[in-house]
Amino acid sequence: MSVDTTTEELQTDSDEAASEDADRGRGLILIVDDDRNHAEGSRDVLEMVGFRCDVATSGAEGISMLSQRQYDLVLTDLVMDDIDGMEIIRQAQQINPFVAVVVFTGHATIETAVEALKRGAVDYLVKPLNIEGLRVRVERALEHQELVRVNRELEERLDKRFGFEKIIGNSEPMRKVIELCKQIAETDVSVLITGENGTGKELIAQALHENSLRKGRPLVPLNCAALSPQLVESELFGHEKGAFTGANFQKKGRFEFSDRGTLFLDEVGDIPMETQVKLLRVLEDGEITRVGSNKAIKVDVRLISATNREIETLIEDGTFREDLYYRLKVVTVHLPPLRERRQDIPLLLNHFIGQFSRAYKKPVREIEREAVNILSSYGWPGNVRELKHVVENMVVVSGGPVLTVENLPESIHQGQHKLPTEVQSLVGVPLKEVEKILIEQTLEQVGGNRQEAARMLGIGERTMYRKLKEYGLS
Repeated sequence: MSVDTTTEELQTDSDEAASEDADRGRGLILIVDDDRNHAEGSRDVLEMVGFRCDVATSGAEGISMLSQRQYDLVLTDLVMDDIDGMEIIRQAQQINPFVAVVVFTGHATIETAVEALKRGAVDYLVKPLNIEGLRVRVERALEHQELVRVNRELEERLDKRFGFEKIIGNSEPMRKVIELCKQIAETDVSVLITGENGTGKELIAQALHENSLRKGRPLVPLNCAALSPQLVESELFGHEKGAFTGANFQKKGRFEFSDRGTLFLDEVGDIPMETQVKLLRVLEDGEITRVGSNKAIKVDVRLISATNREIETLIEDGTFREDLYYRLKVVTVHLPPLRERRQDIPLLLNHFIGQFSRAYKKPVREIEREAVNILSSYGWPGNVRELKHVVENMVVVSGGPVLTVENLPESIHQGQHKLPTEVQSLVGVPLKEVEKILIEQTLEQVGGNRQEAARMLGIGERTMYRKLKEYGLS
């Protein structure tokens, strides 16, 4: 190793560094270099200034040692006889996604430096190395690794909470949603959350509860669409033994379980009419009666409801009570679909990349701009839920620290240009034919979901059904 220094200078450097690093300690470094003299010279220099080092004199030995110890940093030669530095970068990140990797070589080119950094190296050094340059660059790389570790721990702590921090979005529509939620969280008013499937209605309900005065009490969910009409009433209010066939024991309902807490009714628009009457009575009197009983039971429950349907349309159709609707929606929180808050897509991408890279122990750190642009222009019929699943898929199949266009699922490529982009091609086409084409293509984009298609087109569900019948699309 070429080092223009003396043993006394090394010792002086070591003494000066000792007091600075005595409290915080130094990282554990693996040096991988098939030039033994250079490897041992690097080790001696780094150990003199307080680092702990292991040496591997081949790529294969380095990979073996990586799987046996938890290193903070890998310092590897780029050109070796058996396994080169690029492969060391890849395997090091697979074994430990948060290890810092610094490469060095005596044959530097801009191309190799760029390629190493793209593969995930945090720095690139050129031989011969001098002691001060080596120490500074190693310290900088370790500081980067420590920052990654601290950020990971912070994100993991935030993941365990359900405050407003978990609502990802800086667009104007989402800022309004978050501000409204903060204003109403500590009250006991009934809240109706509206929005398409996958927009995050349950997340909003969780945030409202966790920021309310009831946060130490239960948040009890019930998906009304997942139950048969016969079971909804029993799930809500409970039943007595023998109340109906199969009721072999007494059962408490969700209202009793959420006493002094919050009850979250998801897809409230699917509650049967006969159950709506009893639900209205609970909201008015604060009492429930189990199925098969005449005894009233007092309950203290905050009600948060959610729906992806237009309740006004259900009222017109006679399938939802208007008086119950107004009791449920003292305050309405509307979640915009993802296509109306595209500004938030990069934030959501970064959030999910971090989440899934930790979950699957992958070294993914970022996504290239071209892929972000494609994802930002996609229609997202499944909203944030669909975006989350797409990112999970991309992280799982990725082979490096950067997600690329090649990692995008085929469904994203296919869905990019569903709608016509040339307005001139529609000139002279009868308006009704244009409307039919638009409805057809919108339905195709949302997988045939009529409710979401109606929402995208800005029309009511009844209007959508009427037009489907008119154009023979039903």
